[in-house]
Amino acid sequence: MAVRNVIRGIGTYLPERVLTNVELAARVDTSDEWIRERTGIKQRHIAADGEVTSDLGYHAAMAALDDAGMTAADIDVIVCATSTPDLTFPATATIIQERLGMHHGAAFDLQAVCSGFLYGVNVADALLKAGGPKRALLIGAETFSCIIDWEDRGTCVLFGDGAGAVVIEAVETDDDDAPGILHSYVRSDGRYRDMLYVDGGPSKTQTVGHLRMLGNAVFKHAVTEIAQVMRDCAEQAGVEIADIDWFVPHQANQRILNGVAKKLKIDPDSVISTVALHANTSSASVPLAMHAAVKDGRIKRGDLVMLEAFGGGFTWGAALLRY
Repeated sequence: MAVRNVIRGIGTYLPERVLTNVELAARVDTSDEWIRERTGIKQRHIAADGEVTSDLGYHAAMAALDDAGMTAADIDVIVCATSTPDLTFPATATIIQERLGMHHGAAFDLQAVCSGFLYGVNVADALLKAGGPKRALLIGAETFSCIIDWEDRGTCVLFGDGAGAVVIEAVETDDDDAPGILHSYVRSDGRYRDMLYVDGGPSKTQTVGHLRMLGNAVFKHAVTEIAQVMRDCAEQAGVEIADIDWFVPHQANQRILNGVAKKLKIDPDSVISTVALHANTSSASVPLAMHAAVKDGRIKRGDLVMLEAFGGGFTWGAALLRY
């Protein structure tokens, strides 16, 4: 018998306020046509005044627990992937833990920017396989609107706010075709940190700072590294790329999604895309996209699904699972 970690429930949350391309074009030198052509984005959701990352994460967590038919009492550990925490400390995960009424177990944050959810899958899978906790609540939650320079048209059009969460349960099985996480693989390379970063922080500037990006350079690295990590993850799991049913990428830019699909000769119809509706929500984007495909019936129990992401650091990763 071996332990396989199964996704029992999935939930998401998007703030009520929608900011369209047309509205953005009234604030910066851009247009709806320019944004759609270069990114595929039509709109993004923006947190309301006073609505913070833990609020978004809490709502997504509650939805995931409800989908799993569980309560916070059933969870042993909370992992929250975020680059926009409520506070420098305590961890946003502990704030969500308190709101859930969970006074046992452990909760901590994980920071890998847009790859945060994939890093979270890697960490949660390892924690559960180690034999301590039995169920994990993995959350990706962001309010990137708080670190955007709204006068920089190269970045302000790309990002939005949102949250997604999954409940993962350790199950003992001797069935090779049983559902669960088959393999995850993460990478990073700090040599490229100046291509995508925030120009502030408690230690360096004592400020929050704004997001800065060299868009063309990030695009080239993203397509190359994502394609390679997907190949590596599939090979390490003993699975052919052609045998995977669905690909759920980080929703950064439709051109990146198309570029990776072309590089790997993947059918574009098997790539889940929701970037048009919520833009780049960083660590929240993978669960947001997966939730959409599960709820509309595309991803079904038993399907092979590959998740992937690329973010500042640079960080990147992939995970293969049987849903």
